[in-house]
Amino acid sequence: MKNIAVIGSGTMGNGIAHTFAQFGFKVALIDISEQSLQKGLATITKNLDRQVAKETITEVQKQTTLDNITTYTSIEQGVKNCELVVEAATENIELKLNIFRDLDKFAPENAILASNTSSISITKIASVTNRPEKVIGMHFMNPVPVMKLVEIIRGYNTTDEVTATIFEISKQLNKVPVEVNDYPGFIANRILMPMINEAIASLYEGVAGVYEIDTVMKLGMAHPMGPLQLADFIGLDVCLAILKVLHDGFGNPKYAPCPLLVNMVTAGKLGVKSGEGFYNWTHGTKELVVSEKFQ
Repeated sequence: MKNIAVIGSGTMGNGIAHTFAQFGFKVALIDISEQSLQKGLATITKNLDRQVAKETITEVQKQTTLDNITTYTSIEQGVKNCELVVEAATENIELKLNIFRDLDKFAPENAILASNTSSISITKIASVTNRPEKVIGMHFMNPVPVMKLVEIIRGYNTTDEVTATIFEISKQLNKVPVEVNDYPGFIANRILMPMINEAIASLYEGVAGVYEIDTVMKLGMAHPMGPLQLADFIGLDVCLAILKVLHDGFGNPKYAPCPLLVNMVTAGKLGVKSGEGFYNWTHGTKELVVSEKFQ
């Protein structure tokens, strides 16, 4: 398997395309916006330059990686020769279902259709295709070129053969695949999001400030970054969407999003992507500056 299509050129999509291309796969990077594609390619180039500077790859390897990526604004054109599609669009169920309807229509009959969803049911996604046995979750972690884990989610109908194939491909990318079953939030976000939500609730209730909450978790629990900083990196809108999936899926009030999170998303304070969340990101990331709202 050498021909891969990636749907979406945002943070996760360009990271997935970068990783596949770096390991010798031919990648069709697909997005409806040419501007988004060019932005995605610029990000890939910048990240490759960082790898060259660290001497983890050579200049020749950088150029080969870029040469392995071709961009498309048409799903039909981009997937026509692919053997695996990895969808990495926004965490919105209707959008993903529409994409998978198109993928089922235009991708080769034997192509495996994977989703990078972090919480939405693979079985639900597979149900809109005529090949549910070939639909699987392939949940990469951010930043994709760096993080080792790939959470592999089997839908109700996903075959052993397809699962084994995705395991092998993940290993070819120098990743560590871990299989989980198809329940809301899978494992990564079923555990992570309630922790982030509880950190936000602790801030909301005045138990401690942003800096204090994150410092306790970093120094006391050996986390590389605190939950509020991590929420800013993930995107507060994404955190909210995942918590809603958990809340709807389990019907348990412990998954109900904190009102502060809801208000911040409504106000457009989404974290790094908007320039402000719990921290102010307009200055870069070398020094964490707590948002004025919480000082």
